[in-house]
Amino acid sequence: MPSVDENKQWWDEGYPWQQGGDEWSRAWGGVDMQWHAAILPRIHTFVPTGTILEIAPGYGRWTQYLKNLCDQLTVVDLSANAIEQCRQRFADSTNIDYHVNDGTSLDMASDASIDFVFSFDSLVHVEAGVLREYLLQIARKLTSDGVAFLHHSNLGEYARYFSTVDKVPPRGQPLLKKVGVEYRTHWRDSGMTAEKLRTFAAEAGLVCISQELFGWGGSRRLIDAISVVTLPGSKWARPLRILRNEDFVRDISVIARLAPLYSVDSFPALS
Repeated sequence: MPSVDENKQWWDEGYPWQQGGDEWSRAWGGVDMQWHAAILPRIHTFVPTGTILEIAPGYGRWTQYLKNLCDQLTVVDLSANAIEQCRQRFADSTNIDYHVNDGTSLDMASDASIDFVFSFDSLVHVEAGVLREYLLQIARKLTSDGVAFLHHSNLGEYARYFSTVDKVPPRGQPLLKKVGVEYRTHWRDSGMTAEKLRTFAAEAGLVCISQELFGWGGSRRLIDAISVVTLPGSKWARPLRILRNEDFVRDISVIARLAPLYSVDSFPALS
């Protein structure tokens, strides 16, 4: 699993950003379909709202939508390159603050000032300790009814399996693929699980109100999770609900099939 420094080097200098990050939405039929069919339905209860903090926006794949769902949006990324690209892309937007951090700090946000914390398809690439640090700070940054929506790794639930598969040398991977053995971890942290997120949240004084576990990149194993946390006593507080969503990967292909009919990109006059 890459360290904070390795993440910084990769996103600043290593990754080519062929389509500004939009390439990661191809499986859904594009960014527009992924947002409206997969992400917005999961956060619509919490937005629009006053203030949003987006952690690790990259080149602004989700920022383009979040900026219209709040009065003030703060974006923070350890990649100076990503923040500069966002600054240029959204130069006409007056409600966005841009910050480069050290990969763990949220000092740029005032305490008790954030209504909604959002991160999707980014924190899956960080170590468990980074999630713990962020949760400790999120607990201070949220307003009394604030809530955080965090997409992170659950690969640790299958650590033994992937540890065994990892012992197969690279030359043997084509054979693994041929016989249907999963060997790709999609750069997830093998030390992070949904259970650990709940522990970290409790340590920070937060309550975890929902967790959705699902596969990624065709994986049959539920290597990812979305956790929603809030403060005790907030209007969102309730007993934890967990869904092991075996249909998530299948739903991606359904959304992709709908894209040629309904996506903004399917209308040439709007391109």
